[in-house]
Amino acid sequence: MAPTIGVFDSGFGGLTVLRALIERLPGVRFAFLGDTARLPYGSKSRRTIARYAAQSAQFLVREQGAEFLVIACNTASALALDAIQDAVPVPVLGVIEPGAAAARAASVTGDALVVATEATVRSHAYTAACNAHGLRAIEKACPLLVPLVEEGWTDHPVTGEVIGIYLNELRAEAAAKGMNPDTLVLGCTHYPLLRRLFEGAVKPGAKVIDSAESVAQAAVRLFNGNSAQPAADSAAQTEICCFATDSVEKFERLGSRFLGRPVGQVELIDLGG
Repeated sequence: MAPTIGVFDSGFGGLTVLRALIERLPGVRFAFLGDTARLPYGSKSRRTIARYAAQSAQFLVREQGAEFLVIACNTASALALDAIQDAVPVPVLGVIEPGAAAARAASVTGDALVVATEATVRSHAYTAACNAHGLRAIEKACPLLVPLVEEGWTDHPVTGEVIGIYLNELRAEAAAKGMNPDTLVLGCTHYPLLRRLFEGAVKPGAKVIDSAESVAQAAVRLFNGNSAQPAADSAAQTEICCFATDSVEKFERLGSRFLGRPVGQVELIDLGG
């Protein structure tokens, strides 16, 4: 029987993480839950975010049999990872630590830039994670980018111009602090769809760290390295089951853009208040 990996996000941006996981772990059953009824998490208190995220994690473990959880949500990873780990008896991987570790591995100068949503930046989770790896970091909120992605403007000149403005502001701040960043971390699961634009906007030689790729790589190492978990079977067929707490039609319509394939029928579930 194929093992099950649960993937959780407050919306459907985390489907970029699922996409990266599918590419690396064939033959696994994936259960993806988007808590779309209660987003955005960033406007909620830490206590409320922890409660919501724990309920979602418990659904994936108890109802879907997930043996491993990937938290494909930067806000939940920043503010509720401990609560999620306490709520379920399976290994849990957040999206922030792998991104910071990948930035440290890629950086020569020891300085990095991070672009993320306002909620993630307010948490300073990426700065703390980067600092723990001996990496200096500056974070910047880029609130215009998520709606541009959801509008489908992933290759639009306007989006490229907005990215350029944000990065110029970040670079100016870094220069004022005497930093020489050579790495850019995409700290939002929507941003992998803009990777080409980011790569065109960074300075020559700078590395762009895709948080979805980083967490998928970390998940493969942990999942296949844990003797309690069966290894993925490359000969078996990958199964994807998607769940949402609201806006199923929007999930089905936009989800394929993030997943790179049709998401199929999304099941509506109720996690309570």
